[in-house]
Amino acid sequence: MKPTILPYEGITPTIDPSVFVAPGCAVIGDVQIGADSSLWYNVVVRGDVDSIRIGARTNIQDGSIVHVTTKTYATIIGDDVLIGHMAVIHGCTIGDRAFIGMGAMVMDGCVIEEGGRLAAGAMLTPGKRIPSGQLWAGRPASYMRDATEAELGRQLATCAGYAQTAKKHMREIAAAASAVAAD
Repeated sequence: MKPTILPYEGITPTIDPSVFVAPGCAVIGDVQIGADSSLWYNVVVRGDVDSIRIGARTNIQDGSIVHVTTKTYATIIGDDVLIGHMAVIHGCTIGDRAFIGMGAMVMDGCVIEEGGRLAAGAMLTPGKRIPSGQLWAGRPASYMRDATEAELGRQLATCAGYAQTAKKHMREIAAAASAVAAD
């Protein structure tokens, strides 16, 4: 099973060759993905009615959806960002080294500044901003506390770990495909 990578209105996604796009993913339209990033199983990145930009070493985990708002809000995701399983990212800006927990929602016009953190299950309602280094939680999300230095420090190591795991998955998938082809 391969990922689905499709053009939309003549624009084909631009994906760095080092990116892991897992089987079952769909990447459509005006999408650019930077080096060593990873889209895990069943992620949808749909740049059909505006653009999506994903930086380097960013990890978007299983079942997450990244979309845009028609000609109003593109989605921009920085470098070294961690996005947990089943998150919804819609027409927003997420700064470098930000963290989005599992099942969280980031809605239209939101901004999560560099190092901002949104807890698992939280909903950042339209137009809200998480300042750099703050942790927000709840539905709707609100300020909980400043992130600790340990939390912020683990971010780069975790991104690097996911990049290595993605490379292992790429090798395993390639090996499996070669074995099937040889049969």
